Amino acid sequence: MERILIIEDEEKIARFVELELEYEGYQVEKAFEGREGLALAQAHPFDLILLDIMLPGLNGLEVLRRIRQFSTVPVILLTARDTVVDKVTGLDGGADEYITKPFAIEELLARIRAALRKRHGAASPAAILEVGGLRLNPVRRECWVGAQPVELTKREFDLCQFLIENKNRVMSREVLLERIWGYDFAGETNVVDVYIRYLRAKLEEPFGLKLIHTVRGVGYIIKDE
Repeated sequence: MERILIIEDEEKIARFVELELEYEGYQVEKAFEGREGLALAQAHPFDLILLDIMLPGLNGLEVLRRIRQFSTVPVILLTARDTVVDKVTGLDGGADEYITKPFAIEELLARIRAALRKRHGAASPAAILEVGGLRLNPVRRECWVGAQPVELTKREFDLCQFLIENKNRVMSREVLLERIWGYDFAGETNVVDVYIRYLRAKLEEPFGLKLIHTVRGVGYIIKDE
């Protein structure tokens, strides 16, 4: 399920868009202030962000500038300001799309679908993921450390792939549990730690590597060192 963050100070608009997106099958989070939205974008992985420009606390263009310092997530700007200068400023600042208010929800949904297709195409699943001597082929679901193939279970592979795709970012246990096991998971609460141990036993210990780092009290990170 793809996750979308709405950063919009007009609560009625945010709620309307949220309901429409949830009906389309997306998972949605909302923020009504610039700093709050930026904090959510830093703390959790999203597939797309809808960002208003006129925000309290921190305006949308500054939020966008800061997001681009750590993420390439697609960002669609939502704003009542429709001058050419505003559009150029937003697109040059790293926005993927620009849509003015009032907008037809069908148009917004179409632009969201286009941005997500572009993102998935750019990050083609055929690409080999690499970090610190570890390589994954997500299409063939193959794993190597150096030239040595390593057998991973489906859940181990999914967890490893997600950590690599978010390398250099701390992933909390809650996020990992949600993204790998699903929101309705009813198993042991320490399942993330157990599977991290499995990965370390297969990918680190036999090869003398240190790939997965623990951030005490938070979660885990794979560092590109």
